[in-house]
Amino acid sequence: MKVVAQIKEPIAYEMELFEEKFALSMRSKVALLNRITHYIVNRKGKQMRPMFVFLTAKMMNSGEVNDRTYRGASVIELIHTASLVHDDVVDDSNMRRSFFSLNALWKNKIAVLVGDFLFSKGLLLSIDNGDTDLLQIISVAVREISEGELLQIEKARKLDITEELYYEIIRQKTATLIAACCAMGAQAVHAKGKEVKRMHKFGELIGMAFQIKDDLFDYGSEKIGKPTGIDIKEQKMTLPLIYVLNTVSKKEKDWLINSIKNKNTDKKRVKEVIAFVKDNGGLDYAILKMKALQQEALEILMTYPQSVYRDSLELMVNYVIDRKK
Repeated sequence: MKVVAQIKEPIAYEMELFEEKFALSMRSKVALLNRITHYIVNRKGKQMRPMFVFLTAKMMNSGEVNDRTYRGASVIELIHTASLVHDDVVDDSNMRRSFFSLNALWKNKIAVLVGDFLFSKGLLLSIDNGDTDLLQIISVAVREISEGELLQIEKARKLDITEELYYEIIRQKTATLIAACCAMGAQAVHAKGKEVKRMHKFGELIGMAFQIKDDLFDYGSEKIGKPTGIDIKEQKMTLPLIYVLNTVSKKEKDWLINSIKNKNTDKKRVKEVIAFVKDNGGLDYAILKMKALQQEALEILMTYPQSVYRDSLELMVNYVIDRKK
């Protein structure tokens, strides 16, 4: 059995029902919107975020979920999908999960409006059902995602990102939504405040490990859906690069910065940068930090009694750093 199927096994029924509810949550009176949302639903990814919601809820509530859990998972997926639609417009990307992106098929204006529609659907799903506590969790995540993206853009211009600042950017950009999933799962089944916070921290740690793993893919040669060296071409400061910039001589540092600023479209130079980062321990250091985050997440998880749901969450933590793409 594939790892993702194994993770999903204890929540297979919930995920099936969720897919129906999620499709219904996007329903509109506008035929064009329904065509577009139908396209989105049929090209879904692994749906890791709803899986976090259901597994957390069931672990915290003796294997039981409620209507709030389904709404929480739907809100998360609506907001996440909206952010991906907007990201594709911002990045001028024509592909998403090996399919054409919405902006490639329906142009930017329609894609932006569909993203806005999905955001509003997510907010209304919470408001209409009085789930203000769940809305609070997701609203904080949306704010942090925006701040993280803008912080990264601001710092990329100067290439002056410290390791500490890098962690803050990935915490906001990537980890905050996974943290919201785990907090949402706990909050939906009325867990105590300290338990919601603990699960939020658990999700945050996994999310940060997930992003470091993504950064490492930029230095690998495996087929992962994005070309090797793309982060360097886009002048993104990732952990392997930050570590090496802070440990090499001034001459080598100047060469690296010049390569990223002025030679980032030169394929030969990009390959040289990748080799230099590898040779100077950048990847080893990032792997070390990723595994430390993984360990911290597992320590939080092990404070809960053993169950099939905890086992699946443990599998999920390990899958995040063992995945091949």
